[in-house]
Amino acid sequence: MPRVTKGAARRQKVKRVLRQARGYTDARSKHYWKAKLAVIRAGVYAYRDRRAIKRDMRALWITRITAACRMRGTRYSVFVNGLKMAGIVLNRKMLSQIAIEDPKAFDQIVELAVKAAKVAPAPAKAA
Repeated sequence: MPRVTKGAARRQKVKRVLRQARGYTDARSKHYWKAKLAVIRAGVYAYRDRRAIKRDMRALWITRITAACRMRGTRYSVFVNGLKMAGIVLNRKMLSQIAIEDPKAFDQIVELAVKAAKVAPAPAKAA
């Protein structure tokens, strides 16, 4: 039997990896073996960071809301608890946007939340 060398299939595989590695520096964009490793590692970082950016953005929104609450004389935890008590369903991204773009509306939301937090009974302490 003749030896099979994968001719076209191998060329396509190499071209695909080198195309993905375009823009990488030195051998990582020229040599198949190095390019393959670089592409795999880049994929791992991309996968990880697609999740990390969600965490980072949430932390940013919370920081912005905290700053806006402090400017209005309340704490973030009291504000969020008041929102739950008042039945206001807004996510942190929207609250952050409102705090930046429409401070008067955010003032009203804070007012409602603080009022609801004060009206709600405090949880009983365990004896």
